[in-house]
Amino acid sequence: MDILDLFYKGGPAMWPLLVLSILSLSVIFERLWFWLRILTQEKQIVDRILDAAQDNWQVAADIARLASHQPVGRFLYAPLRFPKTDAETFRLALEATAEDELAGMRRGEKLLEAVIALAPLLGLLGTVLGLIRALRAIRIGDLGTESTAGVTTGIGESLIATATGLIVAIISLAFYRLFQSFAVNQVKVFRKAGNEMELLYRQSPPDFSNSTSAIVPENFTPPRKPGKTKVSEPPEPPNASN
Repeated sequence: MDILDLFYKGGPAMWPLLVLSILSLSVIFERLWFWLRILTQEKQIVDRILDAAQDNWQVAADIARLASHQPVGRFLYAPLRFPKTDAETFRLALEATAEDELAGMRRGEKLLEAVIALAPLLGLLGTVLGLIRALRAIRIGDLGTESTAGVTTGIGESLIATATGLIVAIISLAFYRLFQSFAVNQVKVFRKAGNEMELLYRQSPPDFSNSTSAIVPENFTPPRKPGKTKVSEPPEPPNASN
């Protein structure tokens, strides 16, 4: 049986189910691409930043800045943006950035939740409407005759909407749980990387105030160091006549 034929036989409920399936597939493909890019590069980025932080905080900050297109790169770069930080500021920067990044990783989950809840109900509604149409055509005097043979076919066709709604909901639920597991795993990754970064900070706090790669304003004039300024000849005293 043709797919288009099944679609039309499913009744009017198939149209909102089609819209829900398109929305669900768009979120699924976007999230799959998002997680594929993260999971294939995340461990390498974390290892490079932490290894560099053991020797040179400026190199670690540069690596984290270049990896800021990844959530974990933005997370580890957050406390390294400031010239000087204390332990409390360092931790607050990590925690605030972690919350923002984890919230961004859950993007699209609300839409999948809506599809999971609405698709079976719309399918059931389509089936009920189909049953009403099929049973309305039955007459008491026609029971047991050949004229009621098409009623069973109409009842079977009305179940197409329910089956479609269940298929859309099951597929959406499967990927919804998969994306949730990825987000939960990211909490562990962020917590471990943040703890290791904070331990390295407590052992040797970074100081980017004298770094050569720091951003300097265009109109900035460095102060002269004491003891190295050449003193010019003292001015001649003014003429008494003047």
